[in-house]
Amino acid sequence: MKFGIMVDPHVQKWDIIQEAEELGYHRAWVPDSEMIWSDCYVVLALAAVNTKRILLGTGMTTPGTRIAPVTAHSIGSINQLAPGRTFLGMATGHTAMRLIGQDPITPKEMREYIRVVRKLLAGEEVDYTYRDRTAEIQFMQQDRNYVNLKDPIPIYVAANGPLALAAAGELADGWMLAGKGGNEIAYGQGEIKNAAAKINRPLNTFQNFVTTSACVLKPGENLTSERVVNQTGSMVTTFLHFNYEIWEKAGRKDEMILPEFADMWPDYIRRVESINMPEKSKFRAVHEGHGTFLQEQERKFITPKAIKSSCLVGEPDDLIEQIRNLERQGVHEVALLPPADYSRDVFREFAEHVMPAFQ
Repeated sequence: MKFGIMVDPHVQKWDIIQEAEELGYHRAWVPDSEMIWSDCYVVLALAAVNTKRILLGTGMTTPGTRIAPVTAHSIGSINQLAPGRTFLGMATGHTAMRLIGQDPITPKEMREYIRVVRKLLAGEEVDYTYRDRTAEIQFMQQDRNYVNLKDPIPIYVAANGPLALAAAGELADGWMLAGKGGNEIAYGQGEIKNAAAKINRPLNTFQNFVTTSACVLKPGENLTSERVVNQTGSMVTTFLHFNYEIWEKAGRKDEMILPEFADMWPDYIRRVESINMPEKSKFRAVHEGHGTFLQEQERKFITPKAIKSSCLVGEPDDLIEQIRNLERQGVHEVALLPPADYSRDVFREFAEHVMPAFQ
């Protein structure tokens, strides 16, 4: 098992990736959400020139906000700064798209995007369609090394539904699942393997990742302590906000409510309805703090049940066993996304008390 960090991209906090490298983390995922954080490629560039070992890439970018040639050129530029240490993560854009008032992209769009980016990063010609016009494109002046196409850049896909999972199995080098997994790990792997088998594609080097947060409990500490809530809160509410969007999109069908949020759901809906904003703008308040901080008005929703379902939490031996269980399920790497204000503490405590068991 390997471990990575996922950070809130801030141009003045790039050094957290440098610190993570010193702590022994294997990989740094830098999210790409234009209405929330600094530009991911600026942060990646700063990290690239100030680190030596840690792997660097997006986690995740979305086809809906950057056209395929631009993404290929951006990640190829990072690969020039950190040759052989670069990867590209992409997703349908749950937050990045919703915060510009749009729906996430479709799996079909994702599939086409991966096809184009992969061909470009291989230095090949590819048919690319933009604004209903198709042309054959290719990186020019490759001998001048403006982008690094010599060192392969693996592509990892975040996916939950069958069509997106099939695209991962057919075209990607790895799969990211948000949360602790459970039955979703076996389901996702099954869909990926079935899709790959249909085209006789081997998955010998395919990587499975999960992204969550973690809190190393002190002896006798319980899940209602302020410290635990602080270190897990933004991850819990990220899932809560996502569940709300799915529930709303499905026509408010209660079967879409996750079990860990069922008891609090009526109270949370009252919370959303009480937001003093026009209905067309309220989605911004729903996603306030996404993956970054816990809104104080939502602290009451960080229950022990919700924490345990969303995050790795426990005393060191318990955490080690939870991770061993993920390993047994075929997970190769765990990425931690703690709240921004507590991330350095979480990364340090996890590195000191948990990671040595896997070295």
